[in-house]
Amino acid sequence: MAGMTKSALLAALAEQTGLAKKDVVGFMDAFTAMAYKEVKKAGVFVVPGLGKLVKVHRNARQGRNPATGATIQIPAKTVVKFRVAKAAKEAVL
Repeated sequence: MAGMTKSALLAALAEQTGLAKKDVVGFMDAFTAMAYKEVKKAGVFVVPGLGKLVKVHRNARQGRNPATGATIQIPAKTVVKFRVAKAAKEAVL
């Protein structure tokens, strides 16, 4: 089962809010850009009632090549994770 496409989401938001689709597109683009900028700068961006984007440092570790079974070293890196808010979990589950 596929999720909602970006265009379907924008159309649904436009219909439910009474805003023009181009205004919803502009809002979503600004919201996304703000989220990326805040995570990069502060390490976290909270979307109230939904969750938060968090920048997390992942330590170096040993891994295994599944094809050959050889042990490899996986370098440390920074990744972005989304942590779901408790209210969202309770509403969905």
